[in-house]
Amino acid sequence: MVFSLSFQLRCSQKLNRQVCVLRRPRSPAAMGVPPQPQKGAQKKEERKRTLPASSSKEGRPKENKREPASLTQEGGPKEKREPASSTQEGQPKEKKREPTSSTQEGGPKESKREPLPKLEPAAAEYFRRAHETLKSGFDSDEEKALFVSNVLVEAEAVALPLALDTAGSLLLQALLPSASAPSLSRLLRAFLPSLRLAACHPCGAHILEAALLRAPVLISEGAEDAEELEDHVLELARAVQEELPTFALDTHASFVVRTLLQVLGGVRVRSDGGRGLPGSESSFSRAKKAKLESDGPSEFEVPETFQSLLGEFKGSFQEHIPSFITNKYFSLCLQVALEVLHRKLPADCSELCHSMIGYLSSRNVSPGQSPLLVFLKDATCSRVLDKVLEVSDRKALLSFYKAHMKGQLHVLAAHKVANYTLQRLIQAASRKLLGKILEELGPGVEEILACEHLGLITALLGACRKHGSHQQEVLQLLMEAFHCWEPPARQTACVPLIASVLAYEVYYGEDDDEENTPQEEEEDPSQQQASPPRPLSSISYHGSLMLQDLLHFADPSVVLRSLAATTPEDLVTLARDPAGSHVFDALLASPSVPEKQRRKVLRRLKGCYVSLACSKHGSRVLDAIWNRATLPAKREMAQELAEHESRLQNDPFGHFLVRNFSLNHFLKRRQDWERHHKAKKKRRELFSEILED
Repeated sequence: MVFSLSFQLRCSQKLNRQVCVLRRPRSPAAMGVPPQPQKGAQKKEERKRTLPASSSKEGRPKENKREPASLTQEGGPKEKREPASSTQEGQPKEKKREPTSSTQEGGPKESKREPLPKLEPAAAEYFRRAHETLKSGFDSDEEKALFVSNVLVEAEAVALPLALDTAGSLLLQALLPSASAPSLSRLLRAFLPSLRLAACHPCGAHILEAALLRAPVLISEGAEDAEELEDHVLELARAVQEELPTFALDTHASFVVRTLLQVLGGVRVRSDGGRGLPGSESSFSRAKKAKLESDGPSEFEVPETFQSLLGEFKGSFQEHIPSFITNKYFSLCLQVALEVLHRKLPADCSELCHSMIGYLSSRNVSPGQSPLLVFLKDATCSRVLDKVLEVSDRKALLSFYKAHMKGQLHVLAAHKVANYTLQRLIQAASRKLLGKILEELGPGVEEILACEHLGLITALLGACRKHGSHQQEVLQLLMEAFHCWEPPARQTACVPLIASVLAYEVYYGEDDDEENTPQEEEEDPSQQQASPPRPLSSISYHGSLMLQDLLHFADPSVVLRSLAATTPEDLVTLARDPAGSHVFDALLASPSVPEKQRRKVLRRLKGCYVSLACSKHGSRVLDAIWNRATLPAKREMAQELAEHESRLQNDPFGHFLVRNFSLNHFLKRRQDWERHHKAKKKRRELFSEILED
């Protein structure tokens, strides 16, 4: 069957190449074989097909050529696909495709050696032209749907070699988001006989993930052949469950397992267990989260059969915990399973957590010490324990603390790996447990700062802010660690000290043995405050987080007094810094900051507005201040900025403020400017009253 003549004409006119992808009848050409080759060429082609794919010059596609995040459920960076801990697991890098389960579970090894199926040149050319046609776009959605359907029909016959081909897999990835239920169902059916080969391949794994993510959308919409598609997804899931070690221990197939768990649960999770890995706090991680949010809702509707099968996966994971919990890829699958079960099947999640804690507690038994401490210091097992703490209830957390961590917090806080698990415990702790942790950990805050495990400090401050308890206690401990609690005159220097994460003596270049004696301090308190002036030069990311939490405490007076005593130059440095600018966000947003104290701090920026306006982050701070300012304050700001209007217009950041503050109107039509802002203020007050009601 072929396209209609009118559609062929439209395609040919659009591409100017007479390229039209037809739905061809089942023939040797449809299977990727060149039509009617010459005898000599046919013999040569036959000899070529008898050779294994690994001996061909083209070979397998390089693993690092493509790792698009758009179709991986985790959106993880490329290096996630490379087994960074393979040497720790005893797996040499050159054999990273071979999961441990192949030998431990008695799995066949010959599947790793079989040649990869490859597309014939004619078929590869056909799909290349199809991809070009797809990229060129269509005049209507109907044309695109018809095109996608016909190309997927052709892809069914060569589904596996097409998915394992670098260029072919990119075509499938572009087609699957628009695939219909019948087309997707037939494609999954074509993958089932060679599921392991497809899932363990870097290109094939992406295609399986994309197909799995498309399936629940079509099923929930009640599309044609939705029941058949549901059956094929369940068949694929059962095949993965039966050979869970084979898939969960493989670099690429583990991604398919994680995506499958989320599809069965009808949820999307942001965690992929990448905490502590190099670059895990990079901008790519933030982009990954943004991409995950833009791809679709965090929860979606799935059939009851999916969740029933998800419950069966819990038993499969329990069965293999003793053998593979220390494997990196199995650990990542286990973490996703815990989070999905926690959100959909909490009872099964608690049972799985209990099984893991029970197994780990029974290993490496030593008198007077919890056997779990060894696993808390392991890079792989600690991530699983992180997730266990995250999904556990309050009673389980308290029990975990008493049985395994009580009396060992200082040791864990100083360890480069275990401190992350301690952070998760603090973040998940109840008010009662937080008090116990602070009592034990509090005297060692300065040692934690010396170890540069600043995440523990921010976790403590965040937990105190969350529960509204122990705030003055942790504030005093923090300022004592920075050596600015005593004498009281030093407290006004706490903002630059905390922002730069430097002790008082280090920041001002003083030695402990040169400090004044208590008698001298009583006689001349002014000398205690006088210190060699030092401009604020660097702001720490964690220091900014500490100040933000302190400003949200019930009594932020100590920090406010320090901000009011900070020089305008240092405040400008803080506002122009990517991390420090968020301190002003907290100052403006915190409900516990009195308006009088807020204005006192912000008035110190007067005379520095132009410097802020010409900075990327400073202009954002100035915009936030403007939105909260009264009309007289806006008039003062506009007056100062209007004097440098030409400079601001030519600045890449300043010209936005010229537009947002309507400086042209302020200079030429002052009365209109004031009426506009009065009306804007009234509208804002009206909307706030409506929202409160």
